[in-house]
Amino acid sequence: MAEQQIDDEGRPEPILAGDEVVTLVTFLDYQRATLEWKTRGLTTEQLRQRIPSSAMTLGGLLGHLAWVESFWLEETVAGQPAPEPWGSIDFEADDDADWTLGVTLEGDELRSLWVANVERSRAVVEGFIEQHGADALGTTVAAWGGREHVAVRWVLTHMIEEYARHNGHADILREAVDGETGE
Repeated sequence: MAEQQIDDEGRPEPILAGDEVVTLVTFLDYQRATLEWKTRGLTTEQLRQRIPSSAMTLGGLLGHLAWVESFWLEETVAGQPAPEPWGSIDFEADDDADWTLGVTLEGDELRSLWVANVERSRAVVEGFIEQHGADALGTTVAAWGGREHVAVRWVLTHMIEEYARHNGHADILREAVDGETGE
């Protein structure tokens, strides 16, 4: 694999000429690093700051994307039970509980939760690819409580889409917090 370049914000650039696994994984890591950059150095209060037209916050994004990591990679791909805090959250009572963490947890707790979920997700992907080899991306897993089956390729692509979409929100929210802009 080619040596990965790091940009001015500390993000690992996606590998330009990798195979499908390397391409998907390095694009996902780039998107994860973008979220880290957009939330870096902010206080708990800044992570909770909203813009007038939305209830969304940067802290809410960290909570939501921590849950997304857990749901799609740990629960769906690895078939593991939901770890805490997700296992004890009643999502029927609060279907936005992952977003609500942005106003109930301190900034350091949110960052730690997100980082821990990302690390476990990386381990899941690495282990799945080692176990399934060349067929890993085409392997299907039960999703949404077994109502559908999706390919691991779909899960990784969806993860990239989820981060890219929310990183666009993070751009706007971060600029509102302290004026910082950038790709």
